[in-house]
Amino acid sequence: MILAIRLPGRTALKNGQQNKRLRHAVEGVSLWLSVMLMLFVHPLYAEASLSGSADVENAGILRFVDDAGRWQEPALVLDSEFDIRVSGLIADSRLSRSFRNTGDQWREGVFVFPLPDDASVYGLTMKVGERTIVGKVRPKPEARKIYETAKKEGRHAANVEQQRPNLFTARVANIPPGETVTVDLQFQQPVQYRAGEFELRLPTTLTPRYMPGTPVAGTSSQWEGGWSVPTTQVPDASAISPFTVLPGDVDANSHRARIQMKIDAGLPLARVFSPSHRLESRQDGQAVMVTPEGGDVLMNRDFVVRWRPLAGQEPTAAVFHQRWKDEDYLMTMLVPGTGPVRSVPRELVFVIDTSGSMAGESIRQAQAALERGLDTLKRDDRFNIIRFSSQAHAMFMQPVPATGTNLARARRYVAGLNADGGTEMASALSLAMEQSEPFEETAGARVRQLVFITDGAVGNEAALFRQIRTGLKNQRLFTVGIGSAPNMHFMREAARWGRGTYTAIQDPSDVRGPLDTLFSAMESPVLTNIDVQWPGQTGQAESFPRRPGDLFAGDPLIQVVRGSAPAGELKISALKADGSTWQKTLDLQQAAEGVGIGRQWAREKIDSLLDAGNLTGGEVDKALVTELAVAHGLMSPYTSFVAVDETPVRGQTDPLSTEQLPTLLPKGSTSGMLRYPQTATYGPLMTALGLTGLMFAAAIVLLQRREVA
Repeated sequence: MILAIRLPGRTALKNGQQNKRLRHAVEGVSLWLSVMLMLFVHPLYAEASLSGSADVENAGILRFVDDAGRWQEPALVLDSEFDIRVSGLIADSRLSRSFRNTGDQWREGVFVFPLPDDASVYGLTMKVGERTIVGKVRPKPEARKIYETAKKEGRHAANVEQQRPNLFTARVANIPPGETVTVDLQFQQPVQYRAGEFELRLPTTLTPRYMPGTPVAGTSSQWEGGWSVPTTQVPDASAISPFTVLPGDVDANSHRARIQMKIDAGLPLARVFSPSHRLESRQDGQAVMVTPEGGDVLMNRDFVVRWRPLAGQEPTAAVFHQRWKDEDYLMTMLVPGTGPVRSVPRELVFVIDTSGSMAGESIRQAQAALERGLDTLKRDDRFNIIRFSSQAHAMFMQPVPATGTNLARARRYVAGLNADGGTEMASALSLAMEQSEPFEETAGARVRQLVFITDGAVGNEAALFRQIRTGLKNQRLFTVGIGSAPNMHFMREAARWGRGTYTAIQDPSDVRGPLDTLFSAMESPVLTNIDVQWPGQTGQAESFPRRPGDLFAGDPLIQVVRGSAPAGELKISALKADGSTWQKTLDLQQAAEGVGIGRQWAREKIDSLLDAGNLTGGEVDKALVTELAVAHGLMSPYTSFVAVDETPVRGQTDPLSTEQLPTLLPKGSTSGMLRYPQTATYGPLMTALGLTGLMFAAAIVLLQRREVA
């Protein structure tokens, strides 16, 4: 009996110990799950609270949805028309944007869009029905105040601001249901000329930019509304990160452009063509009329047109004059002969962007560009390859001889590259510039060059330019723009501060020509130490650029001056590659009549004032920039255009909603670059919070039972 009584007790005791151990195990697992869920929830909460991400590649993919979570197309339909007139060295353009409200509410449209990085915006008009309202240049804070007042009072209003030299924001207030408001922008840009070929590039969309730095919460305002938030390195990230969608995500008639172009080059042309679109062209007297084949084009890539003069008719020098507001302005172009190229040993460091924005067609173009660069190496040359995304990695510890074995290894390395991650350019630049010690350029010395292959999709351009200027020393930097919508502002300026040159590749069929021109020019500068003397130049005459950079094969010298009459001779001297002196004079009395030269001079001076402040770490003379921009009717970082109708059209009780119009995903990009607008993104967050709460509750119950036991 005693044995019979004891056995059940021992069994119960044993079962109780097993239950307790099981309970402890469940408690431990629950607590660990709670901790892990908290770690999972935190980034979700950060994303939801900040409405975006500072990292382009990790930003959430979101959709246009209504309050019930149903798909909803944007109410505003965007229609665009470009009318371009090329005269000599300057192209004057009118860009019409029509905002058509297909919804049943009054709306404000906000559209972030690109323009050529060297464009000078000088006019704005707003058309509503039969009325045309002419915009005016105002200091940016004043223009914003005027616009906001008109918007609140229910009046039609338009405001256009510059975010970057190639990135602008248009706001159009009080667009009635079922009606259209059109905003016309006028801008001019210099025509590019290189190696006997003219080129004009018209951007229509942009590649989403990477925003380095730590997100800064609580700094956004009603004037910002992109997918990103301000960061410590890009304070205006939310203003330069428009949502990016597919053509099927917007109205079938939206985000298409009509383009017509008239080229009056002043000389007979042998060919007009485009690496980006098929063209239709016809002769109109001495001019050529150009339109895209098939009519309207999708705004998902740059529109590029090139034209080549007849053989033997290539320009060698040209002078243009304009009299504006009782002042003389002159613009000159001089194309020096190529002469013999001095071949010296080189040390080339190729830097290739393998970030997520390069995925798709862009990485294949970049690989082709790098392989073409490897083909130019000679046995006496040395080279290295640096790839970068979120981090930078060098193929070799230091540049190695261009032997057959090393080149074969390099080609296999390039073929295996993939695109993913962020765009941390600063670390890549640092690594590339550290590859060689500073050196003095002397006759016979090895030429050290960096070739930067990227789409330039970053938001911290100014910091990168400072890094190039201070860290490059006597090396030279050359840039290769990749993709259907590269950041040409970064390409041009990085090459300018790197004392090199740039090129852009539009598609795989466009690789060989531009790259052959670039790598041929890299063999050696044609002219250095250039000195330009205008006749009778006094303190009142100002010419830009103040100190022309080195010229490479096929590159022209272009200068613009105010305060010098079309009389006398312009004298130019420089050093040739072999160390001898080169001189040239131009008779200014032969100047042809020009247009827009005064605005081009003002743009050049504004750029020089911005350089003096931004790239030296000092303060920009904002007052002088503003005064100069207002005097010449130009947009700048500190001035913007505003147009306001006088008559209120929207009642104070009628609601007004704001719609951020997206841009189209650049052609050839992958769907991972899509950035959809956000209206209902808290579902995953709420689910995770609920699960976390349940796990905490279970853990607390188990702890209480343990205490009771």
